[in-house]
Amino acid sequence: MIHYQLRCEAGHEFDGWFRDSEGFESQAAGGLVACPSCGSVEVNRALMAPSIPRKGRELVVSPEPPPADALPPGPQTAGGALPDAVRAALQKLREEVEKNCDYVGADFAEEARRIHYGEAAPRGIYGESSEEEAEELAEDGIAFARIPWAPRNDS
Repeated sequence: MIHYQLRCEAGHEFDGWFRDSEGFESQAAGGLVACPSCGSVEVNRALMAPSIPRKGRELVVSPEPPPADALPPGPQTAGGALPDAVRAALQKLREEVEKNCDYVGADFAEEARRIHYGEAAPRGIYGESSEEEAEELAEDGIAFARIPWAPRNDS
């Protein structure tokens, strides 16, 4: 699966997951990729910076993330519930993030800045940020990605 940051003709940005780049191209050409804000099918890939963890980084034990019932409902598509294969892929992604990254909660934007400016050890982190904090991180050139947070397999 490949993750793209997408932008419609009205300037709305949103995430999209595709099997490969050809999958995105064929779906976009067929009008199958629509903006969730305005419904436009004139959608292109937006510029995005990858967030790649460094090899050999020291793992730090992180605090427990919030319970599943404290999180917003699971991801959905414009047509309803996610297909099982997509849900399984998102659950696997969540497991990998929780296993390999430190949960920093609402301090995500602050910790991302500290890592970016060398004030904290480089490592993968995850947590929450407001829309405003996310925009400020992007404006500052700090690489991060938003991912849909699927419910755990065991919940």
